[in-house]
Amino acid sequence: MTGHRLLRLILALVLTGAAGFAAADTSLLPETAPAPPTATPTGPANVTSRPALAGEVPASEPSALNYDDWDRLARRAEAMIAGGVASGLLLEQQRAQIADWRAAFLAAEGSNATRISTLRGQIAALGPAPAEGATEAEEIALRRKELTEQLVRIQAPILAAEEAYSRADGLVGEIDRLLRERQADELMRLWPMPVNPANWPEAIKSLGETAANLWNELHKNWGDTKARKELVNNLPVILGLIMFGVAMVWRGRRWFERWPNRLQENASARGREIWALLASLGQIVVPVTGVFALASAATLTALPGPLGMVVLGKLTGAAFTVYAARWLGFRVFPKSSQLSASHLTLKDDDRAEGRLYATALGLLLALEAVRRAIMDPLRSPESATAVLTFPVLVLSGIVLYRMGRLLRRHAIVQDHDEEQRSFRDRLIALIGRIVMGAAIFGPLLSAVGYVSAGVSIVYPASVSLAVVALLFIVQKLVADVFALFTRAGKEHREGLGPVLIGFVLTLATLPLFALIWGARISDITEVLTRLREGFAVGNTRISPTDFLFFAVIFALGYAATRLFQGALKGSILPKTSLDLGGQNAIVAGTGYLGIFLAGLIAIDATGIDLSGLAIVAGALSVGIGFGLQNIVSNFVSGIILLIERPISEGDWIEVGPVQGIVKSISVRSTRIQTFDRADVIVPNTDLVAGRVTNWTRFNLTGRLIVSVAVPFTVDSRKVEAILTEIALAQPQGVRSPPPQILFTGFGPEVMQFEIRLILRDVNHAPDVKSEINHAIAQKFAEAGIEFSNGHRDFLLRQAAEAAALSLDEAALSALLLAKESAP
Repeated sequence: MTGHRLLRLILALVLTGAAGFAAADTSLLPETAPAPPTATPTGPANVTSRPALAGEVPASEPSALNYDDWDRLARRAEAMIAGGVASGLLLEQQRAQIADWRAAFLAAEGSNATRISTLRGQIAALGPAPAEGATEAEEIALRRKELTEQLVRIQAPILAAEEAYSRADGLVGEIDRLLRERQADELMRLWPMPVNPANWPEAIKSLGETAANLWNELHKNWGDTKARKELVNNLPVILGLIMFGVAMVWRGRRWFERWPNRLQENASARGREIWALLASLGQIVVPVTGVFALASAATLTALPGPLGMVVLGKLTGAAFTVYAARWLGFRVFPKSSQLSASHLTLKDDDRAEGRLYATALGLLLALEAVRRAIMDPLRSPESATAVLTFPVLVLSGIVLYRMGRLLRRHAIVQDHDEEQRSFRDRLIALIGRIVMGAAIFGPLLSAVGYVSAGVSIVYPASVSLAVVALLFIVQKLVADVFALFTRAGKEHREGLGPVLIGFVLTLATLPLFALIWGARISDITEVLTRLREGFAVGNTRISPTDFLFFAVIFALGYAATRLFQGALKGSILPKTSLDLGGQNAIVAGTGYLGIFLAGLIAIDATGIDLSGLAIVAGALSVGIGFGLQNIVSNFVSGIILLIERPISEGDWIEVGPVQGIVKSISVRSTRIQTFDRADVIVPNTDLVAGRVTNWTRFNLTGRLIVSVAVPFTVDSRKVEAILTEIALAQPQGVRSPPPQILFTGFGPEVMQFEIRLILRDVNHAPDVKSEINHAIAQKFAEAGIEFSNGHRDFLLRQAAEAAALSLDEAALSALLLAKESAP
């Protein structure tokens, strides 16, 4: 593949369809056709009695379809495709007719589906057909033959409709492919280079001829007596329109600029920003009305000729482009810094630049539209068209590049860390990069001769940027309206409701972006047709309406399940003898069963046949089993917990190092709240396969053990009597069996005692243990029992006495020595 063909393929993939953009020069783009007219149904009449008109929608009944007319239309379309010389308009018209037939064939495919299903059920009820050489009862054989013949007769037209649908769908696809190839060829067509000075004289000549044509029209009409008489008769109306138009253009915009700014800057009540936005639309409507009045006044003068009327017809649209771009600039880059935070975070100078660039971009788009309107009817040479298109294209690229830099500047101001930016800021930064790339790439392509490709990049990028700005403004308006009706503060304007509405609005603009970048109307309708037709799953065709019907049925089943669960939990189960854990298990199981049944009922009501997925499901089951074995294991364990109920909500359990109260049991895990008020999520498999201690499963009674260590020097019987008195005094303790006081053994320097007490409610064990310890401290203090180590104290006293004795002996020896040494 040569370099030129490779470049052609890449650009065709990137830019295909971009030629349909409204701002592009029609002389630079492939021929397009208007939307095909809507065909009128003929009804179930016998269309075979007369030839069907071309483009007429055939009846949807299989027996009423005139396949002769369809065959002639299909052969004509195939010949046009094979010839490759038909115009785009003719191909679009032919496509529209074939699409109508295709829709009729699709409708015919679904006819008599109930009768066919009934016949198949009747045949199946007769049992399997006998094997070769075997016989069956005569009545059954006759009935089977009769039903089979009926099934064949009913299925024959449907099979013919399926074959015709396949042919029609293939023809539509071939026509679309041919049109896209022509579009790509036009985009990659090499024009005379606009930067070549040799092409400039032709452009100057074309401008001169255009100006001369306009002047000649005015001069000719001025010399016409009838035209001057009409001018005089319409003079009062003309003067009135001129005065009105000048006033609207000169002062009207300023009137509507002051009011919205005052409302926004001084706003404190709810809804002021909404009314200010709506009032600001007058900045577009009023001056455009003025331009329309001036154009109407010029038309009433009867001086403009055919070319002048074309220019006047474009003035209103050009004015709308300019003032709409200016309005977007003032909304996205407002004058007040207080209001800029709602859109872009920029300095005052940057916002002023943004307003200037937006207005300039609108002027350039309007100028290009007027140039096309004037010069296209004159059939200017390609060199002149390329040269005259290039300066406006370059200026548009420069303005677009500067606009992209402003968007990038906002993203940089917001946050220097790419990962810390919000999604909106990252999106604005991405849009800025795309705009800057289009602003550079488009003029460069045009400079080397690919003028159509350059036009199809710069102008769609400009209009797309305007649509994005409008989308941001509408999303903010939706948030303001949502806050107004919900009486929410500004912090709730970015809540789930406005975000979802904004997301839906964004999806709704996708067809608009597709049209801007050149997609044909038929491309959009084809996508919608494919969505309506749906896709095949096994022997069933599923469409978006089926999904909607499934969602409605499932939602009704889910709601009924929740209502039934609420009735069980609030009214029925509390009146039974089941404990709380059993009630919760029944409610949870009812929910799972209800959701499962709702899904089955919705699938059956929608008519979805999942038998075709059996092979795929079987092939994937092994991989799914290995990949999801832990999840499935936990799910099955959750079902076991709900049925067997070894634990219930409210139980005090101990699983490994985790100890706490069971708060909820789901199909995958169980939530346990520890005594530290921390939630621990335990997989259900650990509760079924592991060792679990349930302190309160069947009753609340439980044993409490309190250990006490006393010194060796204390009378053990006295300690036992004190501990028995303390245990019997506890109100939570039971009398049968009575508390036990056990002398369990000796420690290194202490005696070990235990109080073993059965509590009525083991949940109060920590409190009872604390009370017992307080009582022990009090009773031991009253009995003179100290919590000191008696053996160690005895040893310390012996050491102290020995030290004192040694000191006394040393002092006595010193005294005796002193007496002996005295004279």
